[in-house]
Amino acid sequence: MKPTLVYLDDTPGETRGIVIDDVGYQHVLTEFEGEDPQRRLEARSVGRVARLEPNLKGAFVELAAGDGGSAFLPLTGLTRVHEGQKIEVQVVSERREQKGVTLKPLGPATGEPRLLTPGPSVAEWLDRLAPGLERITGVHAIETGWNAIREATGQPFIGGDLTVTVERTRAMVTADFDYRPLVGRRVSPQDRLAANRRALLRTAQTLRLRALGGLVAIDLIGVGHDGAALTKAAKAAFGSDPAIAFGPVNRFGVMMLSLPWRFQPLAERLYRHESIQGFWPRTAAIEVTRRLRHALLSDTIQPRVTARCPAQVADLARPLVARLGPRAQLRPDDSLRPSEHVLEME
Repeated sequence: MKPTLVYLDDTPGETRGIVIDDVGYQHVLTEFEGEDPQRRLEARSVGRVARLEPNLKGAFVELAAGDGGSAFLPLTGLTRVHEGQKIEVQVVSERREQKGVTLKPLGPATGEPRLLTPGPSVAEWLDRLAPGLERITGVHAIETGWNAIREATGQPFIGGDLTVTVERTRAMVTADFDYRPLVGRRVSPQDRLAANRRALLRTAQTLRLRALGGLVAIDLIGVGHDGAALTKAAKAAFGSDPAIAFGPVNRFGVMMLSLPWRFQPLAERLYRHESIQGFWPRTAAIEVTRRLRHALLSDTIQPRVTARCPAQVADLARPLVARLGPRAQLRPDDSLRPSEHVLEME
């Protein structure tokens, strides 16, 4: 689907981009101030091979002095490196869970480990994903970001006769489709195929929003599928990226595919615990700032808007809120939980 709307929310502390097409929200991109630019997707650096790991078929690369070689470089039969070697590398996958960034080699290099080119900014990614579209900013961008994240983290998706549940485990991502047509209606193979197509589109959208990759197992509707038709539908839903591997539909009605990891998963960027959706202190501070900014933009007459939040969050938010101007105020309140805050108009 071709993107139709692009939003850019430039709140102090975080820049957030949202891409929408005819299906719905497709991408939520975030960029936090102070993040290590060497570990952003597509960043290019000179690194030093810290140690070889034959059992992992790769090597760990030091991107900055003293980082211990936390970036992983997979090695193929065509790539030969030795410990201490300087090499130019590019980030192909941001960190996730306990894993550091993944690199690809670009060629030999000299000099100390250093950043050569940072990865694209959120604004630059929006230009790539939706070229030529004007970015919508301000109140609408803030609200669209909230809605997109709410949809990305909501479970399950229910749309009329179709329910799609997408869950992430340590080993893989699973998607389950449930189709409930009207009682008494005879369901034809064409009906099941159409429902599976809709569910595949929703699954692909959810995985893009959550920035998930890896092995994906999809429990399709019914049995005795038209494998060729469903593979075609999956390719239409997930796109033509050559890094995506599509497996056949097995006799149990399960389709397997493998998606490349690229961005850090959205839930890991925002939350301490995905199931609880409690913000990290940093993201809680940015969210307080965003709520204040939204209130100020929505009501330009109110002389002052105060946010009450826990003291730890207030300490982190104070320099960000100061950039909103004198109308924005903070008040520490440890009776609130870390992810809670209250706005007061004065």
